[in-house]
Amino acid sequence: MTATQTMVYLIGAGPGDAGLITVRGADLLKRARIVIYDYLSNAALLNYVPASAERIYVGKKGFSAHVTQAEINALLVQKAQELAQNGGGVLIRLKGGDPFVFGRGGEEALALSRAHIPFEIVPGITSGIAAPAYAGIPVTHRGISSSVTFVTGHEQPEKTQSAIDWTALARLATRGGTLCFYMGIHNLDFICANLIRQGAPINTPVALVRWGTLPKQEVLTATLCDAPKKARAAKFAAPAIILVGRVAQLRPELAWFERRPLFGVRVVVTRSRVQAGVLSDRLAELGADVYEFPTIEQTCPDSYEVLDNALAHLASFDWVVFTSVNGVDCFFERLPQKAAPGTCTDPRALAHARVAAIGPATAQRLRTFGITADVVPESYRGEAVFTAIRDVAQKAGSSLEHACVLIPRAQVARSVLPDLFRQAGAHVVVAPAYKTVLPRDSAVSELARELQAGRVDAITFTSSSTVRNLFALLKDQAPVLLRNVELFSIGPITTETLHDAGCTDVHQASEYTINGLITCMCGYYRERKDKK
Repeated sequence: MTATQTMVYLIGAGPGDAGLITVRGADLLKRARIVIYDYLSNAALLNYVPASAERIYVGKKGFSAHVTQAEINALLVQKAQELAQNGGGVLIRLKGGDPFVFGRGGEEALALSRAHIPFEIVPGITSGIAAPAYAGIPVTHRGISSSVTFVTGHEQPEKTQSAIDWTALARLATRGGTLCFYMGIHNLDFICANLIRQGAPINTPVALVRWGTLPKQEVLTATLCDAPKKARAAKFAAPAIILVGRVAQLRPELAWFERRPLFGVRVVVTRSRVQAGVLSDRLAELGADVYEFPTIEQTCPDSYEVLDNALAHLASFDWVVFTSVNGVDCFFERLPQKAAPGTCTDPRALAHARVAAIGPATAQRLRTFGITADVVPESYRGEAVFTAIRDVAQKAGSSLEHACVLIPRAQVARSVLPDLFRQAGAHVVVAPAYKTVLPRDSAVSELARELQAGRVDAITFTSSSTVRNLFALLKDQAPVLLRNVELFSIGPITTETLHDAGCTDVHQASEYTINGLITCMCGYYRERKDKK
């Protein structure tokens, strides 16, 4: 398409797991000017969409008031025409699953075609394949099933003539074929009864998969004769796939998804939006349902005067001590602007000094700038940094007396480290490189509702700031809302802040890193599962 052309893309968002969208679909979302999306589309996919794009929700949720298909068709045409009149661009119709597998994508494409609006189809992974796969059930398997049939389960029982060949379906099930019914939970009795009536064995395995591919996935196994009764007893509700066939018997051996250590645990990540990704992605890989609620936002310090002066006289420092990844980033971002004339404006500017990092994450970030830290203490806290630097100095036959130490760090932080250097006789410059503040767009009321409803299992804290800010946002509600939530701390300083806030039952990482925090969580939930 040309720069001024309008193009509509009907994109399959996949079955729920945001990671299952196609590369093509993700790339197109980044170019969208308008996105029209469904109830079953994972909201995380909207993170691909430019902030300037118009977002329109047309959630079609079964058996409740919703936008009709005719209205959606008309809206697509209307918005595409408006886009064409305003310079053109990309309009995305984001649909759950695959647009052409019970997604009514054909109807939407026909509406666009008849209005002479150009469109393309981007297939998605359909839930009839993905949900069983995440439940450990292959829809075909050599020696068991050589066919799979997708069927609508939404056909109304009161219809005088069915469009479904129930005799053929029962015959397929009898011979080992796999049947996947979409949108059929409300008609489960009708589906099972019809298959049995047409000759399918009453002991034919059945699997119901709700919210397939998501951390809240639920699976119920049964047979044709008892599936409706079991589903009612379990209050099994839509959205779900109904799978009928012998392949369901493979689930006990192949059920991989629910075996992940944090499966089904809903975790609130309180890191800043910029930094949350690493922790969130790792937790999601381990099966957690991650809820990102940034309690801190990084911004410029009130003044760069101290840092700028230090950068202009960088050659005068014997040690540069980095206490966070943020400190590293801000230091090197500012260096080219403020280094002394005629001096290096890249990492070579530190060639004369020794460099210390508070922990492995900070050391790793330094390595991306080509710097290997001279000191990384075994215990990742300020006191340990000082001890390690003092020991290095002593081994070299010197002391810290009269040494010049630069600490680029957050505007508000503990005074322990600079105080220890000063007590040792060093000249210390603490240079604010950034500051952390409360986020401007915090959706605290939504988090409070989730906590109140008991839909949060755990909260992670990676700094004292995340603790203080969460309590500031929740205000007086905090003690009650957090009463039944597991609290996980990255280290002793953060734990101490939680204790000061009145939280006595805190799980603390033994290694004060993101990996240590995740290991602590996995250990706790593994032990809890073992006790059950």
